[in-house]
Amino acid sequence: MTSRSPVSAPRHLSARMLALIGTTTLVLALAFGATQGAYPIPLNGLWTLLTSPAPWATHPDAQVFFHIRAPRLLMALLSGAGLGLTGAVVQGLYRNPLADPSLIGVTSGAALGAGVAIVLGSAMPPEWWSFLGPSLPLLTAFLGGLLVTALVWRWSSIQGQVRLPLLLLMGVAVNALAASGLGWLSFMANDAQLRSLTFWLLGSLSGTRWNSVAWATGPVLLALWLTWRLAPQFNALALGEAQARLMGVPVDRLKRHGVWWSALVVGVLTAHIGMVGFVGLIAPHGVRLLVGADHRAVLPGSALLGAILVILADTASRTVVAPVELPLGVLTGLLGAPLFLWMLRQRHATV
Repeated sequence: MTSRSPVSAPRHLSARMLALIGTTTLVLALAFGATQGAYPIPLNGLWTLLTSPAPWATHPDAQVFFHIRAPRLLMALLSGAGLGLTGAVVQGLYRNPLADPSLIGVTSGAALGAGVAIVLGSAMPPEWWSFLGPSLPLLTAFLGGLLVTALVWRWSSIQGQVRLPLLLLMGVAVNALAASGLGWLSFMANDAQLRSLTFWLLGSLSGTRWNSVAWATGPVLLALWLTWRLAPQFNALALGEAQARLMGVPVDRLKRHGVWWSALVVGVLTAHIGMVGFVGLIAPHGVRLLVGADHRAVLPGSALLGAILVILADTASRTVVAPVELPLGVLTGLLGAPLFLWMLRQRHATV
């Protein structure tokens, strides 16, 4: 009579191996993205640009790379890292792998804020419009994301404590309300406004310049540093709020920091690149499949994987039907949905 062998636990990579593989893949993705596009740059030409003592010369390769492609690649890196990181933070707070940053209302709030500026901005006094100009949608998107998050946070507080299930329900309601508002704005918009609003809602990195990179760098790097320091507290929170409090974790402060830093990062990124979905959902899933549930590896790993996904998706968006560009949000959905289904299949196959 033979005994059935027990199912072995899945083996995971070490955090150091994940960092090595992820960093190498990120560098390769950046190099690939830098050479591809409607104006291809050969790899040896890219190396010459990076090592030349005068890379700002008038050569067409230098003009394309340093003025268009380099800021776009860096913005893709920052956007993917920020969305992947905030996805891991929100999933850690909710203790739910299906959570993503849109649940706290920041994405829908930013979308509604930008929509108001695009459709109703022409009704502003001329002196205001001449002062704000093209930056108005960026400003209203950022403020709209933070304002909606503040409302969701306030309405979810009972006797000074935020209830995460209530926060989830409030986020769902606010997302539905914002979708209705965007539908009304689309109905009221003229053809030019509707095209601009649709293009922004689908997400794109085509308009990225160095000032956008400068605005996004600070919040993303600070969020990476802060959340990595809080990783042990997220590990304790995974055991439950009561157990985390017994272990000395300031649960309410952890919730506050997690939600507000996520809102700041997603608000800044959404204001500059529009709505890009699935990155904050699938990046933490992929990292947990590789390294397990330890947030000391999940948080930076999610940032790495998110950056790789957005860089590759943006490269595909400007090369598949070049010189026409596909919307970035459409590609992340087309790539992310099958990948997410495969990850779910792999996760449940090991249970």
